[in-house]
Amino acid sequence: MTRIKTLLKKMAIGALILISVVTASVSAFMLHPKFGELPVGERQIRISRSPNFRNGRFQNRTETPTYAPGYSLAGELHKQIFKKYPGRCPQSAIPSVKTDLLHLTEDSNVIVWFGHSSCFIKVDGKTILIDPVFSGSVSPIPRTGKSFKGTDFYIAEDFPPIDYLLISHDHYDHLDYKTALALKNKARQVICGLGVGAHFERWGYRADQLIEMDWDETVKIDTDFAIHVLPARHKSGRGFRQNRTLWVSFLIQTPKKKIYYSGDSGYDKHFSEIGNKYGPIDLAILENGQYDSAWHYVHMLPHETMQAASDLKAKQMLPVHHSKFILARHPWDEPLARIDELSKGSEIGILTPVIGEPIKLEESYQPFRKWWKAID
Repeated sequence: MTRIKTLLKKMAIGALILISVVTASVSAFMLHPKFGELPVGERQIRISRSPNFRNGRFQNRTETPTYAPGYSLAGELHKQIFKKYPGRCPQSAIPSVKTDLLHLTEDSNVIVWFGHSSCFIKVDGKTILIDPVFSGSVSPIPRTGKSFKGTDFYIAEDFPPIDYLLISHDHYDHLDYKTALALKNKARQVICGLGVGAHFERWGYRADQLIEMDWDETVKIDTDFAIHVLPARHKSGRGFRQNRTLWVSFLIQTPKKKIYYSGDSGYDKHFSEIGNKYGPIDLAILENGQYDSAWHYVHMLPHETMQAASDLKAKQMLPVHHSKFILARHPWDEPLARIDELSKGSEIGILTPVIGEPIKLEESYQPFRKWWKAID
């Protein structure tokens, strides 16, 4: 009996030591600057005054549980561990073209998509870069979250000076540490949701580079040129503490065009509210990928993306959030195939460029090939 007690005592001590070592290792790992910084001080005081910040965290305007009815954490973990989901990664390289962004003419009005949600916009003399991720990974854990072959065709050096860097939220597939560092001396100003500026300050950005906004606030750029910071239905966080920074969408209103970017969002009434207030929208850049019925409250399903475009009164739609990373269980090409099918008979033009292929904003119709059909 004494031997058993001694053995159990040693096992308990060993377990405590192991837990202590793991805890210390995780804590040390989380100190890496790529995890960013939580808001404190004056930044947190401003956050606490937001009508969208309650009970210590930001809240969606509609109740947003993690999982839809009929789904659970246990069930989703079981699927992830025991089920296989074929076709999530293309066997061939994703096609792309290299556009010389450094030498676009002054009067160029274009949008260039770089896979997932990263987009460059040159419109009415202004340069705008949205949610750039050029590091080849969307995970803080080394050797995970890697991009598809052929999608890392652009780097920060390929871009001209950026007037406005727009960040919709601080998840790793939208706010990339290495890319942010590379753009630090190229981006004149960053426009983001409340609290997100804390990450940039830790990474060496100056306070005067950062414009942090709440929902339904506007950054006045120039005469008849504004960037409206608008709601989305999502979440935020780069560590264990979630929803301490605000997730947003953007409406870029120029003298000639209105371009909307959804960021990550589940379907909700904010799309119709934005459409009623600002519509019609010339081009809506909407997330369409990395979805699942289990978490469609924070990532739209394709039919919801089409409905959002309709609610926005969009003339054209550029589907994004696909074709670069594996962040869901669906086949990699399903988002494009489904949105292409759903758009048949719709008056909304669906734009499907390959990575790097310019969308000419002054053209009312620009055909693009269904390039995903040629990929294994």
